[in-house]
Amino acid sequence: MAISAADRGLLILTSLAEGPKHGYALMQDIAGFAGVNLGPGTLYGALSRLEAQGLIASLPSQERRRPYALTSAGTEALERELSFNAEIARVGLRRLGR
Repeated sequence: MAISAADRGLLILTSLAEGPKHGYALMQDIAGFAGVNLGPGTLYGALSRLEAQGLIASLPSQERRRPYALTSAGTEALERELSFNAEIARVGLRRLGR
């Protein structure tokens, strides 16, 4: 299943809610909790967009790896989006009789 740019951003923000991570760690974490494999180009394009929006910040490089962390705006955006999605899921599951 193809995922949208918004979904990719949500997956990245969710991963970073646990703490700072570099690109490979993000890919592994997202594959583990969501079963979605983001390629490097897709991941770094999404990271650039999230950083430009002020939702994440790049931290100083560690060897050749550059970790990213949530900003306070990113934390707030993630909380809003997850609350919205939880409500949609609740209604949808109820309507399916589950």
